[in-house]
Amino acid sequence: MILDLGDLLAANTDKLVQLRRHLHAHPELGRAERETTALVARYLEGAGLRPRLLPSTTGLVCDVGTGDGPVVALRADLDALAVQDGKDVPYHSTVPGVSHACGHDVHTTVLLGAGLALAGHAAELPGRVRLIFQPAEEVLPSGSKDIIAAGALDGVSAIFALHCDPKVEVGKVGVRAGPITAAYDEIELQLFGSGGHSSRPHMAPDLVYIIAKVITDLPGALSRLVNPASVLTATFGAVQAGTASNAIPSSARASGTVRVLDQRAWDAAPKIIERLVEATVAPYGITWDLTYERGAPPVDNDEVATGVLAGAARRALGDGSLVTAPQSLGGEDFAWYLQEVPGVMARLGVRLPGSTFDLHSAMFDVDERAIPVGVRVLAQTAVDALEHYAAQYPDPRAPRTA
Repeated sequence: MILDLGDLLAANTDKLVQLRRHLHAHPELGRAERETTALVARYLEGAGLRPRLLPSTTGLVCDVGTGDGPVVALRADLDALAVQDGKDVPYHSTVPGVSHACGHDVHTTVLLGAGLALAGHAAELPGRVRLIFQPAEEVLPSGSKDIIAAGALDGVSAIFALHCDPKVEVGKVGVRAGPITAAYDEIELQLFGSGGHSSRPHMAPDLVYIIAKVITDLPGALSRLVNPASVLTATFGAVQAGTASNAIPSSARASGTVRVLDQRAWDAAPKIIERLVEATVAPYGITWDLTYERGAPPVDNDEVATGVLAGAARRALGDGSLVTAPQSLGGEDFAWYLQEVPGVMARLGVRLPGSTFDLHSAMFDVDERAIPVGVRVLAQTAVDALEHYAAQYPDPRAPRTA
């Protein structure tokens, strides 16, 4: 079934754009997305659907369709980032220090639009479409685990998602079978010493010097201990040490992320980094503590699910709409879903003409013409996926018969 969404989008695109701008102006951090969750729920209830809140009270799940058959899931993330909005636009964030700098406002709007479109065809669906509005993608522990723990993947044959890509033109969708993101973790290193006078650095461990040595030496050392093709990297985004220019501090702290392209190197990373930190700080006789928190493995797109989404994108947007997405060093907790069921994350082109700002930039914004494009792709993907997995129902892993 090819969905004709022309009339629906003509009547509702402006409303969807206004919804996206409202979300952009009122961002909420992970596990605090209460108003965002309530707003999405009201839209779904207005379409006659029955959203179910997660036990955590942020995030929700909602099924479209009631017929017997497979269940396929579509996912969007709700949370914003702790990044000050630097744009001068009417929909500038009204929350100091918080903004939708990763496009989750677009993801939420696109999934809601697709859900409303599918609700108008619910009686024709050969199964059910599960809309997953996930909290806490940007924080650890991640919200995808909450969704899984709540049973939202029970009975799901495959799961699909779109993620904004400011490097891809509007009207294009980036697809890739296999790994499309990197694994990512978070680390925090704390150093402790006696403190002292800056004129006598030989009499007190100079924690500023030591933590700077870790920050500069660790990334290079990793490249000599792991296959370079794995691209195991550590990047520190926050450093604190001391408050006075003439005093050696008694504590120092650095936190950052670890990213790697393949699962094997990801498994080995914690012990390698701990060994390198120990070797770097040992000569100085200080106390130290390393906290290593797992993020997520690479998003490893299923080949069959990728084919389903790619075919749906061609039907929805026409030939020439697909581009090959490279594997990114960015991380995404969508990976945890793919440890449970087959699925795919694709890149939604949102490039704003003249803009060079990347995801997580204070100046990040999107070309809002991407919203109806995303709605078309997700809605058609859901229909095509139901038709595909109906041939294998009730066992989505069984070989498909001719």
